[in-house]
Amino acid sequence: QVQLVESGGGLAQPGASLRLTCVGSGLTYEAYSMGWFRQAPGKEREGIACINGLDQNTHYVDAVQGRFTISRDNAKKALYLHMNSLKPEDTAVYYCAARRRLNCGDNYDSPTPYDFWGQGTQVTVSS
Repeated sequence: QVQLVESGGGLAQPGASLRLTCVGSGLTYEAYSMGWFRQAPGKEREGIACINGLDQNTHYVDAVQGRFTISRDNAKKALYLHMNSLKPEDTAVYYCAARRRLNCGDNYDSPTPYDFWGQGTQVTVSS
């Protein structure tokens, strides 16, 4: 069985930083591309970043480019999202997801192709 567990969410002031962590189990982790998604109440789940399994090339949507950094440690089966310069509009539940594909591909920001999901961690940005 595959499990993904997120942690690291919380309350942050605008301009502050947070680091989210996702730890996987039950999968050949390095063979999966991994993505971060977020969902605010009443809104669709949106993809924000993806990282390839082995070469660890990264991909970002414009809303987080230059502020967020996705990384992974395959030995620990861990995925990270470093979030800098947080804005109130970053407030959402953040999810990690795994795809049974080595590389992210052009549709990395769509939830549909991903096979496994974590339960999410809340990030709230407010002064």
